[in-house]
Amino acid sequence: MADAGQGDHEHDQEDETTPGYKPPAEKPLDQILQLDQDDESLKKYKEQLLGGTNVAGLEVFPEDPRHVIVIKCALLVDGRPDIEMDLAPESVKELKKKTFLLKEGCSYRMCVYFYVQRDIVTGLRFTQKSFRKGIQVDKMNHMVGSYGPKKELQSYTTPPEEVPSGMLARGHYTNKSLFTDDDKNEHLKWEWNLEIKKDWKD
Repeated sequence: MADAGQGDHEHDQEDETTPGYKPPAEKPLDQILQLDQDDESLKKYKEQLLGGTNVAGLEVFPEDPRHVIVIKCALLVDGRPDIEMDLAPESVKELKKKTFLLKEGCSYRMCVYFYVQRDIVTGLRFTQKSFRKGIQVDKMNHMVGSYGPKKELQSYTTPPEEVPSGMLARGHYTNKSLFTDDDKNEHLKWEWNLEIKKDWKD
């Protein structure tokens, strides 16, 4: 999280891309499994992505039509308990009322926990914009990768980031986070508040 210039308040899908990266065409899982049967390396990649099992149509939550279900997000700081955000549908709205604390100068990572069901999801991406007094001051944009459906909870952890230090950096920030994919599907969008303080005390 580092100071940056002013920006808009919304996630711009067109600038959330990796230079030179072209998303593959969307295909159903059964069609993907039939492609390039003679390519041994591709076959192994698919097996690795799918866990080597027949998971076509696998449903973790049959009543939920979504292919990607984001469960929670956590701020990870070495030597400190994980700071967790519950991202269940009924909890996302409540996040706007909460403020999480980070000590200035500390190193942290963000971890997103999610389930994938029914189909392979290509090019998952985690982006986040941070605002202070209505002005964008920071942006992170991470390619998460492609994931096959699994019964197990899956996760992605960002590289370490450093919380800015100094009197000018301390204060309240609003963060807008987005979990999306190559097909521009918004799997989850959430807003949360962060307070940077001189120490860990409230």
